[in-house]
Amino acid sequence: MIGAIADDFTGATDVAVALRRRGIRTLLYFGLPPQRAEAPEHDAVVIALKTRTVHKADAVARSLRALRWLRAHGAAEQVYFKYCSTFDSTPDGNIGPVLDALADAMDVPIVPMTPSSPEHGRTQYNGYLFVGDVLLGESPMRHHPLTPMTDSYLPRLLEAQSAYRSGVVTLPHVRGRGVERRLAELRGQGVRYAFVDALEDDDLMEAGRALAGAPLVAGAAVLAAGLAAAHARTRAGAGHGGA
Repeated sequence: MIGAIADDFTGATDVAVALRRRGIRTLLYFGLPPQRAEAPEHDAVVIALKTRTVHKADAVARSLRALRWLRAHGAAEQVYFKYCSTFDSTPDGNIGPVLDALADAMDVPIVPMTPSSPEHGRTQYNGYLFVGDVLLGESPMRHHPLTPMTDSYLPRLLEAQSAYRSGVVTLPHVRGRGVERRLAELRGQGVRYAFVDALEDDDLMEAGRALAGAPLVAGAAVLAAGLAAAHARTRAGAGHGGA
């Protein structure tokens, strides 16, 4: 089963909708669910937290509690950490500290991700995040009162708030069906976080296909849609219907 942890309520809803639209039976909880939650049959659980701008220690603690709940209730075959498509954070966090904590807890060697969301004008190319036709650091996000985004290079942004190295899966790897090969290369170089380029929804569908077996993935809601599409194809091939 798939378990998603979102850093705000709107993002959690977006992920839940993306999963459900592709036939994945999805439960959405606002806040940490009760330990004895009774629920209908499902394939995915999305937990909506409000951790984007709280103190990073609090964000880490809440996210780890959500992970423990997902594991205890069988929804940790694949964990998806949903953050904003403009990578809202500061040099102190919260994206890096939460990802470090989740990856350490799950003992995951490399975490693929992308904030790309073409339908909202967010795209990633060569590791740089664009908002419309301008770089993130030149967009209105540079004036955000809580998380001013003055840099556009995602590996550099994440390395400023993480204990680990970051790298890029470039667009030729994505469109040449070489995502898995590139991830293996980055892992061999000691990179833990891999930002996957995507300019179009089809790029995210291909990324989802390649990452369907990754234990921990992160990004905006459209990558979750790519993963959902891959899981739905697997279910259909196994003869399972989607309610």
